[in-house]
Formats: sequence, structure tokens, C-alpha cells
Amino acid sequence: MDISREHRIVGRFAPSPTGALHIGSLVAAVGSYLMAKHAGGLWLLRLDDLDAPRQMVGMADDIMRTLESCGLLWDGEAVRQSRHTREYGQAFESLQHAGVIYPCGCSRREIALVSSAPHPDDGALPYPNTCRAGMRGGASIRSWRLMVPDSEICFKDLRLGDISQNISCMCGDFVVRRGDGEFAYQLAVVVDDHLTGVTQVVRGEDLITSTPRQIYIQSVLGYQQPEYCHLPLVTAPGGAKLSKRDNLISHQLGNVRGGEGRLLFDVLHFLGQNPPVGLERSSCGEVLDWGVNNFDVGLIPCAGGAIPLN
Repeated sequence: MDISREHRIVGRFAPSPTGALHIGSLVAAVGSYLMAKHAGGLWLLRLDDLDAPRQMVGMADDIMRTLESCGLLWDGEAVRQSRHTREYGQAFESLQHAGVIYPCGCSRREIALVSSAPHPDDGALPYPNTCRAGMRGGASIRSWRLMVPDSEICFKDLRLGDISQNISCMCGDFVVRRGDGEFAYQLAVVVDDHLTGVTQVVRGEDLITSTPRQIYIQSVLGYQQPEYCHLPLVTAPGGAKLSKRDNLISHQLGNVRGGEGRLLFDVLHFLGQNPPVGLERSSCGEVLDWGVNNFDVGLIPCAGGAIPLN
């Protein structure tokens, strides 16, 4: 079935099974689910399990059970990144044929010594394009990098409005494949969304610096660009960054007053949707039905905050 033709909106949730689902990820799941379903579209689940050494045994199943217990049921089968390596290879070959990637022999330490520019929130050090004209003699290939233009990449975020970034200044030529053959996240996620016909990407604001890179890859490969919405981030009490070990849903659901329905009600409040009094005592299905029928992206707040599990 070609879902991209049958439905105008195809959303997705793409957690990495490196641990149990935490409250920040649940906000992304609920936000993406409600936006896709409000538009009459599909909501897909993809497990971003490409980085095998960081995966934890049983966490993929734990995440899916948590989503199901909250009534967040995905359309079709759950997809795993690890099953798409052939397609990533084909995209990589397309980039090679286009002449826009090159081998790089620089280590992270060498890049850090050269780079003094501020780097993106995802930890990518700005690359000074050292190997664009060729690797130094005797160097081994540590990665393959995509050449980027010295120009602005612009998109309209459904919550934040117009976003513009010069990726040449922000990160420079970036990695699409490691020297050991593993494909990088930025390439993999673009290919995954294309393969499954995703037209709407709703995720946390911490990933917004990656979006221009992904849009650029889409343009080079001739893929359709999805629409984007980056949601406010859940923080620890006091505004500190929320650790991925904090507020693990499956570990604490038994302690949440009112159970899953109350938790979804709190997430709706966090997303600015003003659910009616009394809905907090409803089932997950009833809370989600109200959210689907009434979701308004214009009500999502500018800033995030804490959602205590109690």
C-alpha cells in the first residue's frame, strides 16, 4: 500500500531503544500522534536501532508495551532502522555518483583543536572542511562527509515559524557514513522517512538543529520534504535538563495518580491544549479522542517545563 498517496499526512514516532521511554519522549509521541490523527492521517512507529552497541536488550519491547498501555497504537508494523541498511547503501551510492561526498581522515580530537565555532546541540563539532580537497598522505578513512553549500537552509516550523540556518557555518561538511561502514543518523533518518512516506515530522525542540542538514540531504537525493513541528522540551523541576534516566514511564506508571489516563491529561496540559476538568479521570482512549478532535498547534506554548510523575 502506498500510504503517502492515500493519506495527506503520515506522521511518525521514532524512539531509540537505548532505554525505557521517559516523559519527554512520551510528549513527542503524544504530540506526533495527535497532530497526525487530527488531520485524518496515519501514525507510524519506527525503532531507531541503528547504533547497535548502545541498544539495551528488551527496550524495544518495553517501549512498544508502554505506548500500547497509553493507547498510542501505531498503524501497520513497527519498522526497525537496522533492516534498512541496503536502502541506506543505495542512497550513499547516489551521493557518490553525484560527487557530493568525500572521505575524511580527521579524528574528533583533530577537529576540536581546529574548530572554535559554536557547535550544534547534538554535539556535532563544526568541521573545517580539511579533507574536502583530499586526505593527507597516509591517513585512513574515518568517515565520509557530505559537502554543504555556504548558504541558508530555510523551513517553516509549524510551532516556531520561519527557521534559517547556514549549515556550512553551523557544522560544515557533515558525516553520512563512518569509516567502519556504519551509516550516520542524519542520512538514515532521511531515508527512513522517505521509504515510509512520512509527510509530517513532530519531535522535540532539541532536534531542530539537525533539521536543516536533513532537509539538505532530502534536496540532494530528490526526496519530498516533510513538514516539521518541534515541540517544547520537558525539563526537570527548576528548569534543569531532563536526564534520559529521569521519569521513566514503564518504571513509574504504577505510582502515577490516576494511571495512564491522568498522565496523558498532564501531557495535553503541557502541550497547551486546555483539556476540560474531569477528563483527567477518563481512560486513555477518551483522553486521546478528545485530543484528536480538539488539537490546535497554535496553542502549543513557547517554553517547556516540568511534568512530575506523581
